[in-house]
Amino acid sequence: MKYPKEYLDEIKTRLKVSTVVSKYVNLKKRGKEFVGLSPFKNEKTPSFTVNDEKGFYHCFSTSEHGNIFDFIMKTQNLKFGEAVKTLANLAGIRPYTFSKQDEERENNWQKYTLIYSTYINYYHEELLKNSDSKLAKDYLKERNLTAEIVKKFNIGYVKKNPNFYETLIKKFDDKILKECGLFYYDEKKNIYVERFRDRIIFPINSITGQPIAIGGRTIQKNSYLAKYINSPETQFFKKGNNLYNLDQARKFSNLSNEIFLVEGYMDVIGLNKSGIENCVANLGTALTDRQISILNQFFDEIVICFDSDESGYKAAVRAAENSIKELQTEKQISFLFLPDGEDPDSYVSKNGKNSFLNYFKENKITIHDFLFNHFKKQTTNSPSSLATLEKKLRGITNTIKDEFIKKYILDFFLGKIYELTPNLSKGKKFAIKHVASLSSTKKIINETKSITKVELQEYSLLYLIINNLIFFKENINLIDNIKLFTKENKIIFDAILSKLKTEQRPSIKDLEIDTQLIDKIIKFASIKHIFKNDQNRIIELVEEFVHGFKIHSLEARIEELESKFSKDMSETTFNEIKNLKEQKKKENIN
Repeated sequence: MKYPKEYLDEIKTRLKVSTVVSKYVNLKKRGKEFVGLSPFKNEKTPSFTVNDEKGFYHCFSTSEHGNIFDFIMKTQNLKFGEAVKTLANLAGIRPYTFSKQDEERENNWQKYTLIYSTYINYYHEELLKNSDSKLAKDYLKERNLTAEIVKKFNIGYVKKNPNFYETLIKKFDDKILKECGLFYYDEKKNIYVERFRDRIIFPINSITGQPIAIGGRTIQKNSYLAKYINSPETQFFKKGNNLYNLDQARKFSNLSNEIFLVEGYMDVIGLNKSGIENCVANLGTALTDRQISILNQFFDEIVICFDSDESGYKAAVRAAENSIKELQTEKQISFLFLPDGEDPDSYVSKNGKNSFLNYFKENKITIHDFLFNHFKKQTTNSPSSLATLEKKLRGITNTIKDEFIKKYILDFFLGKIYELTPNLSKGKKFAIKHVASLSSTKKIINETKSITKVELQEYSLLYLIINNLIFFKENINLIDNIKLFTKENKIIFDAILSKLKTEQRPSIKDLEIDTQLIDKIIKFASIKHIFKNDQNRIIELVEEFVHGFKIHSLEARIEELESKFSKDMSETTFNEIKNLKEQKKKENIN
């Protein structure tokens, strides 16, 4: 049985080739392409290239060439169906099972998108050609929208008393027309009414470009109607899972690192007409985790630029609290606040593309700076107020999913709080040391990009031991059989272990470790802000580290065998990999 083309296209759209390949090949950026050592042949000079813009990889040494499905099939020895399931999972979309429900859903999808295409194209042509659309045309001219921009975004106009339902009912059944959200039933008049009557309409497309919903704006002045409305949520349209113009904006991810996230359709269109095409808008709801996650798949920096009025600022605060949880080590979320009274459309219309981009470079603010500044404004210097501030910021930090980012955002927040309360930090032992400024936090984050997860665990274990030497001397059995992985940390650990076994009352001075190494341990130990000097907690932490080291050992062995398997395709190697993965799964559960 064949997978629907639209299903495969969505997987390919959601996953850059480099995203998939980088999980198996160490890639480096070179111009518009990525290069790396071939996964199909042992080599010392990279001959393997990935081109996201064209959607393929190519190996010059073996002539292997293909898309993400080909790559997974060839490197992981999977059949096409298995490769599709693997990549669908990675892309975060539902598996396709070829059940009756799937077939029915696919059939409904075809009808649904055809209804929307027919509807949108009809009213687009009405706007361009029908004399009854003069009011709408005048409004668009006032907003400086050219015919070219109107065509690019397929903007339409639904007249006051439309009857397009009568046209569609001849081609589609009543049930699917009712469920698509374009019409609602008027019980008094016993007719279906068009939801977007007397409105300019903006088509909302899926990530692959199919129309799935509509946004409508009334052009009547002093109207009792809501200025903007969207299609209701349907089987195929969820507001929190989609973004206006994403299908077009994603194509610019190879040309630009950032994506501008704005509030409305006209902001997106206004930026586009000035040549800023890497922009999207949310759909009248609070920014969701899913929307941030989708943008992270394509861009390295999300720039949230809402209107400069009070409601825009409040929306920005909500967006910051919701989106900070999705921060990743190679990604950034920034905020841009335009001068009072301006929105992206008005600013770029008055000042032009270059002015907007220069303003962005000079005035953007990181998400953690924005949140700290916002909550600091609500704080006095009283102890209770500062305690409330710290509690709030710790709560926000705890929502961050990436443990690595969580640690340094907390470091930044605590450092800023300690700047407000310098007397609190006097007389503290070296073990309590916070990053004092944004610049130093950025420096640490940059330094740690090359540090592995297991190294960070090792630093935390060493930090724990150094700050509890007497306890570990009395409980040497807790750490006697631990084996570290990185050379430098292993040398330090062995030296500490030796002193614990020979000295009566070991101290830091007795360890004879370079102070720079001690400073490094303190800097990168992720437990320094959460550790409490409690013996039961110390034992729990050691057990967590031992478990983490065991997982790392399994992962390293699996990676080694997968590399071997890609070359020898041995059944013995495959079975060993399978067993180790089962063992790792059990360890993760436990």
